[in-house]
Amino acid sequence: MYTHQKDIKTQGKPLAEAKKALILVHGRGATAESILGLAAHLPVQEFSLLAPQATNHSWYPYSFMAPEEQNQPALDSALEQLDELVKSIEAAGIKSENLYFAGFSQGACLTSEYAARHAQKYGGLLVFTGGLIGQRLDESRYKGDFAGTPVLITTGDPDPHVPVSRVEETVAVLEKLGAKVTKKVYPGRPHTILQEELDLAAGILNA
Repeated sequence: MYTHQKDIKTQGKPLAEAKKALILVHGRGATAESILGLAAHLPVQEFSLLAPQATNHSWYPYSFMAPEEQNQPALDSALEQLDELVKSIEAAGIKSENLYFAGFSQGACLTSEYAARHAQKYGGLLVFTGGLIGQRLDESRYKGDFAGTPVLITTGDPDPHVPVSRVEETVAVLEKLGAKVTKKVYPGRPHTILQEELDLAAGILNA
């Protein structure tokens, strides 16, 4: 098991000059640089972009639907890394409503889990093929009020890692916390991000 070393890659405007920030969270086996490549397909020219790098290229060792104790302490360490990053962005003067998150696959799971535990008015959440973490969801840990935060959550049907049933459970939790959720399920789609998903994401980032 491992804890994550702090390693943040950045792109775009410096935090001190930006009015908006986007945190991008990579998937298992990937890199911060690879998820930053998404920025080329999104309207983020005025954003500060920040992508944490997972130690060993994985935020936690097992499936996001494994019993949670199997993914510790890596999972708690990953959530802590995100929390420290969010606090540093807010300390730089960017308000939560100008803070956006995007994650793919394992990174999408981590992103939705972090946001649901710290619900507030964010700019938006882009959950590309992911859902809340745990064998069963423990709703007592999800707190706060998204206050209408727009959320895009997607998956393929079937997806090798993320079942539609968990996406639906995740939508229910996020809506209960006050998020405005757009859910898209793509029949037969491989484990990737489609142009349509990027277009929907652009609508949230442009708002």
